[in-house]
Amino acid sequence: MTNEEALTMIRKNPISFGCGALSFLLAIGSYLRMEALPDAEAELTQKSAASERVSLNIKHAAQLKEQADAMVAANAAIDKRIIRASQLGNNTQYFYQLESATGVKILDLRQTTSTVAKPAKGTYSPVSFAVTVQGSFPQILGFLRQLEGGAHYSRVLTATCSTNAAARTSPLTLALTLELLGLP
Repeated sequence: MTNEEALTMIRKNPISFGCGALSFLLAIGSYLRMEALPDAEAELTQKSAASERVSLNIKHAAQLKEQADAMVAANAAIDKRIIRASQLGNNTQYFYQLESATGVKILDLRQTTSTVAKPAKGTYSPVSFAVTVQGSFPQILGFLRQLEGGAHYSRVLTATCSTNAAARTSPLTLALTLELLGLP
């Protein structure tokens, strides 16, 4: 078949030739689109997940300002109640204030080294103390209550209470090992 015969055939059947050419172009386009379909689905999944994250962030951020203010206030309250391990004078003064408020007599007061590994800078760590007090039963209970609800966060590790068995009216002696929350 020569070029002239082909042109003549096209001129005699223009609609059939147009439909055949159009079908051929549509088949090629469909094949190319099917090849790009997995990439498009992966992109849709990724964008849907990102949209869901943004939607959840917007939903949960409704009270973000109030929650951030509450966290700042809580941190400020904690900072007021912690001690600094390096400020030995202020730390022992706290126990002498408890002594004068409750009426007990401090027999021994030592800031001991903590057995906890050195924390990272800016993190809280316990500051250990060994305290021995002497007084009546109500005075010792008052001392423990003041220590528990006092100006600093405290945790009693060990407590030993003793008295002289021969003299029933003798004062009680309380030996405590405790930790106060602080910064190094």
